This record gives sequence, structure tokens and C-alpha cells, in this order.
Amino acid sequence: VASAPGKVLMIGGYLVLKRPNAGIVLSTNARFYAIIQPFTTNSTPIPGLRPYFILSLSYYLLLLFLHLYDFLFCESRNPFVEQAVQYVVAAAHVTFDKNKDVLHKLLLQGLDITILGCNDFYYRNQIEARGLPLTPKSLDTLPHFTSITLNAEDSNGEGCKPEVAKTGLGSSAAMTTAVVAGLLHYLGVVNLPSSTNHQQEKKDCVDLDMVHIIAQSAHCIAQGKVGSGFDVSSAVSGSQCYVQFSPEVIFFSSHSVTENGLPLQEVIVDILKGKWDHERTKFSLPPLMNLLLGEPGSGGSSTPSMVGAVKKWQKSDPQKSLETWKKLTEANLALEAHFTMLSKLTEEHWDVYKCMIKSCSMFKSEK
Repeated sequence: VASAPGKVLMIGGYLVLKRPNAGIVLSTNARFYAIIQPFTTNSTPIPGLRPYFILSLSYYLLLLFLHLYDFLFCESRNPFVEQAVQYVVAAAHVTFDKNKDVLHKLLLQGLDITILGCNDFYYRNQIEARGLPLTPKSLDTLPHFTSITLNAEDSNGEGCKPEVAKTGLGSSAAMTTAVVAGLLHYLGVVNLPSSTNHQQEKKDCVDLDMVHIIAQSAHCIAQGKVGSGFDVSSAVSGSQCYVQFSPEVIFFSSHSVTENGLPLQEVIVDILKGKWDHERTKFSLPPLMNLLLGEPGSGGSSTPSMVGAVKKWQKSDPQKSLETWKKLTEANLALEAHFTMLSKLTEEHWDVYKCMIKSCSMFKSEK
């Protein structure tokens, strides 16, 4: 079982899409879980767990080309899971270049992948179906890992698609990362410990880098574009100050697979050896501070269309957009510096800090 957290981009929206601008991203307590087992025809359900997606997808993997084929040609296929599986198997083939017997033995047993996600990622439909108000209290009444319902387009249930109202916590990145981490560990490519100790820290770092590279690549291919990658980075390494990798590290490799039709096993070596020049430094909110999220009630917005609108504005007024970007960057750096200073003050003057936070918490926002 592997899990990965969702995210909240606190500062750096839009700016983080271009180096060297940084974004501060916080990981959340909402997580995705991937449970990896050998596949058997008489597999019994895991006690206490219901399937998260009421949907079962079956594939066969052609080892010669490392490509997945859907048995049922279902319209509800999940590209994030599919790409995660293909990229992990390709990475495993490269890792065990001279001794593939153990890997093939594991793969020939089949893979049973169960995916579970916290209710925080898609809670709206489930709460409304119960006639409850959209409040944290209502969310707490839902059973853990409440299943996503399907919207069947005909009486036979064909053409069914999941009914979701996303909350913007990075569900696809968390899910992809959990599946990648679980599969890499299961196939013996990495060894992810259940707890951290200092002796293993260096080895853990290398293994987590592998998880990051594969998850980042699979996620980019699945969504059909190279994004900033902050959501996958935080799913792997937690809260951080993040600067995007050079898009070329993935772009040429993904283009080779999607446009030029090169087999994934020929491209995966370049991906693993690529110059991943992203930057991440540890970050956390100062003690006694929490980040609260509120939903506007409209069901969120489309990230691609919002990004497209911003880029269109930048192109139409380059001078003004450049000035705005500069001001935003300066403001973001100042905010990060203030948070760092507050964290330092807690170490030196804890009692005073605690008293001041308590005093400030009594005031309304305008004060």
C-alpha cells in the first residue's frame, strides 16, 4: 500500500508555470491510496474497504512493447492509471536490464490495483445526494472512501462515466503518484520504508527521485501537456517551495512516444537520465497557523481554460503583464520571507509568539 497527499498552491498561481518563478505548495491531509496485489480470478475484497470507483477495468500488457490494451474498450478508461502502469513497467525493464526473470514472474501473476481516495477530493455529489448542507460537519458524516457514483447513459450501463465535482486538491497527481510509488515498490525497483530513519535517508532520496520522475512523466503524458509539476512534486515530497523543471526534459521524450511512435522502452532511458533541474526547498506554515479552504459553491473552474485566458492576456499586453508579474513575484517573495521570519521567531521567543497569535486570533480579518 502506498499513499500520496493532495495539494494547495498557496502562492505562485500562474507564475509557477515559468522558471525561475517559485510557488509555495502545501500538502494536505487528504490522500490517495494504491493497493497492489497479485491478480487471481478468485480474489476476495479487502476487508472493510469498498471499491472507490464503482468501476473495474481489465487490461492485458504486451511485454514486447510495454503497452496496455483495454479488454472492454471502456469509455471510462483512466489515462493517469494507464500511463502510470506503462511507465513503471518500462522503468523496471531498464532497471533489471540483465535479470528480468523476477520481474516477469511478478508481472505474469497479474496486477490487481485498488485505488482509494479521501472524501475531501470529490465530496460535493455525495453530500448533496444525502440532502445535507455543504459543510465540514456533513463531510465528516460520510463513510471513509465513499464510492464515486457512475452516470450510466443507457440501461445496460454502457457509456458510463464517473460523476465528480472536483475540489481542486490535485486528485490526478496524488492518484498517479500513489499508483507509481506502489507499483515501483511492488516490482522491487525502489524500497519505500514505512518510517524514516537517518541511515536510510540518502537511499530514500534516490528512491523518491525515481518515484517523482516516473509520476511526473506519466502525469504529463496523461493530461496531454507539460504543466508546472508542482502538484506531483508535493505528492512525492510534501510541502515545499517549488521551481519548475525545464519543460524540455519531458517534452522531447513525450513527443517521441505520442507523435513519432517510438516504443516507450526506447524513451524511458532518456527520461530517467534527463536533467531534472526542478528546485524544491522545505516549507511549512509557522506554528499555530492553519490554512482553511472555502468552496465558492459553483463547483470550481477549469484550469486549462483559466491558464489559456491568462496567456491570451499576456500576449495582448506584454508590457503590462510583465509589470504585473514582477509585482506579484516581489509580493510572493516578501510573503515567503515573512513566514520564514515568523517560524524563526517561534524558536527564539515561543511564549511571546504564542501570546501574539492568540491575541491576533481574536480580531476579525479587517483588523
